[in-house]
Amino acid sequence: MQWFRVGRIVNTHGIKGEMRIQVTTDFPEERFASGEQVYAFVGNEEHRPLTVHSCRPYKKGYLLVVEEVKNLTEAESLKNLELWVPESHLHELEDGEYYQHEIRDCQVYTASGDEIGRITDILQTGANDVWIIRPSSGGKDVLIPYIDDVVRHVDVEQKKVVIDLIEGLIDE
Repeated sequence: MQWFRVGRIVNTHGIKGEMRIQVTTDFPEERFASGEQVYAFVGNEEHRPLTVHSCRPYKKGYLLVVEEVKNLTEAESLKNLELWVPESHLHELEDGEYYQHEIRDCQVYTASGDEIGRITDILQTGANDVWIIRPSSGGKDVLIPYIDDVVRHVDVEQKKVVIDLIEGLIDE
């Protein structure tokens, strides 16, 4: 079974078992909605199912309450654990939307067919995502904004992305 990271418990909050989480999903309101299930990984294989009671924005993260945690001591035992969901829990996306795991490792080409490199990571900047591309020819990574003026075509099945190379995007 394939698992996908959706967050990390970074601290506790208060004495009733609330936990501060750093979210790594594009859909926190859906992923951490009441009744949803996430899994805290304790080791490489052992995981603990957690049922969301409530979740709300707090500063730069969220405050999470799960039904299985009743107090501060129980919440502290989960501190620094990552939260994951199995592939079967992924939500359907609209056309033109992609999960980050689908974009990573895609080969990037210009509209004229020149190979740029491979997407190795994605930065979430707030305004738009920025794809980090490891050039096929070596050298330093290239940053490509995920905006309509640049990204022309994404084929996650073929792991191929076509971009318009606008002036100044890549140092020559």
